[in-house]
Amino acid sequence: MQLSTKDHGEIRIVKVGEQRIDAAIAIQFKEAVRNCAAETTERLVLDLSDVNFLDSSGLGALVAAMKLIGPNCKLELAGLTANVERVFRLTRMNTVFRIHASAQEAIGGSAPLADVG
Repeated sequence: MQLSTKDHGEIRIVKVGEQRIDAAIAIQFKEAVRNCAAETTERLVLDLSDVNFLDSSGLGALVAAMKLIGPNCKLELAGLTANVERVFRLTRMNTVFRIHASAQEAIGGSAPLADVG
């Protein structure tokens, strides 16, 4: 599972370095996202700009991660590719998640992000 994190104040950006989020990695992905949220208190933004394929298992992992994180930390998405965005529109999950065009848009500007790990 390839994830990298950068913090910008109370916002943690998690760059997903996988091309596919499907049944083969869904459980591992859910746990990895939950672990990334453990240290942040306000907003967790998943940058999915490298993800070209998301199936129902991947979508389920995102929803499960959102529930595991709880109400104190908002899980948001950024950088959806056309294929992934289509899945969100077809399932109407675009009404459940806040979706940003990019990670930079999610933090509200162009300030550089601080590396976490």
